[in-house]
Amino acid sequence: MKVAILQLNPVVGDIEGNASRILEAAQRAANLGADLCVTSELALTGYPPRDLLLYDGFVAKTRQAAETLAHDLPDMPLLLGCVERNTSGQGKPVYNCAMWCRDGNIKKVIRKTLLPTYDVFDEARYFEPAPVGDSEANIIRFNGTVIGVTICEDSWNDKDFWDNRTYARDPQEAMATHNPQMIINLSASPISLGKQALREKMLGAVARKYATQVIYANQTGGNDDLVFDGRSCAFRPDGSLMARAAGFAEQVFLVETDDTDNTITDDDFSRESETWHSLVMGTRDYVRKSGFSKSVVGLSGGIDSAVTAVVAAEALGAENVTCVLMPSPYSSRGSIDDSLELAKNLGMETVTLPIEPIMERFTETLAEPFAGYGPDTTEENIQSRIRGNLLMALSNKYRALLLTTGNKSELAVGYCTIYGDMSGGFAVISDVDKTGVFALARWYNDHIGPFIPEAIITKPPSAELRPDQMDQDSLPPYDVLDAILALHIEKHCSRDAIVDAGFSPEVVDKILGLVRFAEFKRRQAAPGIKLTPRSFGTGWRMPLACRREL
Repeated sequence: MKVAILQLNPVVGDIEGNASRILEAAQRAANLGADLCVTSELALTGYPPRDLLLYDGFVAKTRQAAETLAHDLPDMPLLLGCVERNTSGQGKPVYNCAMWCRDGNIKKVIRKTLLPTYDVFDEARYFEPAPVGDSEANIIRFNGTVIGVTICEDSWNDKDFWDNRTYARDPQEAMATHNPQMIINLSASPISLGKQALREKMLGAVARKYATQVIYANQTGGNDDLVFDGRSCAFRPDGSLMARAAGFAEQVFLVETDDTDNTITDDDFSRESETWHSLVMGTRDYVRKSGFSKSVVGLSGGIDSAVTAVVAAEALGAENVTCVLMPSPYSSRGSIDDSLELAKNLGMETVTLPIEPIMERFTETLAEPFAGYGPDTTEENIQSRIRGNLLMALSNKYRALLLTTGNKSELAVGYCTIYGDMSGGFAVISDVDKTGVFALARWYNDHIGPFIPEAIITKPPSAELRPDQMDQDSLPPYDVLDAILALHIEKHCSRDAIVDAGFSPEVVDKILGLVRFAEFKRRQAAPGIKLTPRSFGTGWRMPLACRREL
């Protein structure tokens, strides 16, 4: 059998457009000789549809589109990721399901059992789980083959693979009583760095346990803060990898179940490569799916704005990125020259707006109410807010989305100015710590092109808001800071556990205090791309007004 995985990049809420994409891909699959097509999870709505699912009209239009799609398909069945209204009068309003479309109709609906409610996932808010007790519910029979169908999380709870399972039930165990010759999993699994290796290990273990082929169909593209890396794949009954589709790209990917002519697409699973491709795809899709085609980036001469600029140039085209230099009396000549060189290397337009005259007007205006107060971070924040206002003005005038340039380390400890450098519509590198930003810049120069001036990479980081300012005046070295933050944010380590790992109690107390007090800033930050298991996005739900003892 030839199974075509329709690895597509849906737009959330674009039911008609997504149906058209699926139909066009199914027609291409038919031309390739496919016997069966499968989409990713919720391909018709786009994943995640979130509160759109609370609207009856949205669910009704989705069902209508599914019926029309089933009717219009070429002479070939399709497993379609979709939603189905729950008409029982009990439970949540909809099911997350796979619709078995054949002969012009929806022949069967397979419902998702395990509903993730952790990190960025909130499926129990909307979906009713599949009813218990029907072992045939996940089985379809086609061309003499018994096929078990699971939806994303339903394949992620094998007691023989996980030491600590999230759920008591395992839909695959019930399905196994029918001895499926193939398991097909419809998935919308967003990337976190290194996740594909875990996926392949886990799916291979499922194939080996049940001595069956496993086919995994994943979504690709960026939706809000999530990036889906594709990399749909298939496994032999012995658990070995049989086929893998491209990463970070749409593809109609054909899997030959007789294993005669399959492709394992080459891929680079290094941290920097995955980060780069995720940032580019996430930025491109966020900007375009939000209705923009151009962006604005403030260039400071530092590493963060440089990396944001090269991502923007790759994602949108250099001709669609305007770089803005806003030197102050504290900006070094080198920072200005480095910014201009970077923009020239990439072919991006620059606008230079010196802010000293505006700073002087602020000083004059605030002289009386500030009388008796000495200079402090207030004056530094005013500089940042002047720049934020200028950038937003250009964003409005040019109808170009402003990309913020702050990294995860800064956002964690509040080393950023609310309504200043935090202004903007999308935070490109907000889940990349400072150490990772430097590593990505070096990787970029080695693998993409030597466009980031070496001086930007090698000079000590500075906000340049006062004379001779360096980041390390206020923060510990970034390798120390980032190690502490990773333990606390991504590993959920307490203060004492971090100290036991070898870090100074005084430094740990300072950093954890900064993280706690910066919570209100993060709540108002622009959305950014999730890369790590724990980012400051939809999955971060810390209280604001609290006493946090960890």
